[in-house]
Amino acid sequence: MLRKMVTMRRFLHVKGDVMCTLLLLFLFCLLLYARQIVLSSSWDKPVWKLQIYGSTSSSRTLLGTSGTKAPSRPSEPHLPLCQPESKSKPSQVKSKGKVKSKEKSKSRRKNAQTSKSAAKPAATMPPFDFESYMRDKDNRNFKLLIDQPEKCRIREAGGEESITAPYMLIAVKSTAADFDKRQVVRRTWGKEGQFHNGRSIRTVFLLGVPRNYSELPLWDRLLTYESQTFHDILLWDFHDTFFNLTLKETHFLGWINSSCPDVKFVFKGDADVYVNVENILEMLRGQKPDKDLFVGDIIVHAQPIRRRTSKYFVPEFVYGGSLYPNYAGGGGFVMSGHTAQRLSSACQQVELFPIDDVFLGMCLQVIGVKPSRHQGFRTFGIPRPSAAPHLQTFNPCFYKELMVVHSLSVPQIWLMFRLLHDPHLSCHNSTRVASEPFRWRDEPAGTPEEETDYDGKRVFTAH
Repeated sequence: MLRKMVTMRRFLHVKGDVMCTLLLLFLFCLLLYARQIVLSSSWDKPVWKLQIYGSTSSSRTLLGTSGTKAPSRPSEPHLPLCQPESKSKPSQVKSKGKVKSKEKSKSRRKNAQTSKSAAKPAATMPPFDFESYMRDKDNRNFKLLIDQPEKCRIREAGGEESITAPYMLIAVKSTAADFDKRQVVRRTWGKEGQFHNGRSIRTVFLLGVPRNYSELPLWDRLLTYESQTFHDILLWDFHDTFFNLTLKETHFLGWINSSCPDVKFVFKGDADVYVNVENILEMLRGQKPDKDLFVGDIIVHAQPIRRRTSKYFVPEFVYGGSLYPNYAGGGGFVMSGHTAQRLSSACQQVELFPIDDVFLGMCLQVIGVKPSRHQGFRTFGIPRPSAAPHLQTFNPCFYKELMVVHSLSVPQIWLMFRLLHDPHLSCHNSTRVASEPFRWRDEPAGTPEEETDYDGKRVFTAH
């Protein structure tokens, strides 16, 4: 009897342990189920999904910056904005605690949106497709859509055609949308006409087809009307992009060779520069147009930029050399008509290079012409002197003896032209423009020219 009682006691004790274990398992499962219900019906889940997708997108952005063309990938789905899916819920009275929980969840969702928008990098242009450029670089002959065949035919007062071509042709790189820049050039330093000693000047603007048609609707109509009004538009049938400026260079040289072969001198520059045409004419006095001449802000010992984030990045498979040949800054330079014709022939032999300034330096190297550096060409602007930070660099007396100054806005070009042609302008110690290289008055006469070159600098990033 006693043994049966002991056995029954042990059985009840074991049964109690099993029941407690089962009860605990049931409670645990109940908690898991309740947590799943809460997660599926609240806003926590979309927040976590957005954080995960955001980090993945950033990682792809960091890993995708390479010089070669990335393989095509399917576009990622557009993620929803932290908004819970609308689900039909039975109408019920919400407790006070549940309302507070929902407000907390909304606060977390708002913070997640703010942190994500703050961490999102600014939009950048896609990297240049160098592989496609290398495949298509042999396509170098494009149709001239708008021509000015009479630009280099000067008519005398009697109505007869003059055999003499323009003394200097001004060529300005422009785009279809930059109508205001072309207008200020036409009305200031690029104005056509006769200067003293009968030296005539004509102006043309070099353009390509806009890549983004929506940027300027009816751009073709605009350029047609503009050409009919001013007779100074040259338009070719290639996309007007930064790396296609080389095509603009080669086609313009070809146009000179065919439509303006007798021009004596050529100035070529950007639309955002101020040019002292009088100073350039003074510098050209005594120069022979049938001899080689190439003058500008010559850059020596420039190194190719291998940084992928730079606008001027060039990979090694495009240019493997460690130094570029000497070349002129694209803000503005002057060459003789003889040199322009020789460059037109040489540039057809040189392999196209995506940076037009360097490409022209390669062509100069082929014909054996060493470009001359003149300190009056300031294609990188006028830096403020560190010894006199109070000095204003936008001062007409700074520009009075210069040839070309880069990086000016439309109002600044107009204002500088008016200031320099103001009869009441007075500059201390003013001297006439000399034909020798420009030198600041405080600079010692014996300063070697090599010290002022852009030696070893990454000059492109200074634009």
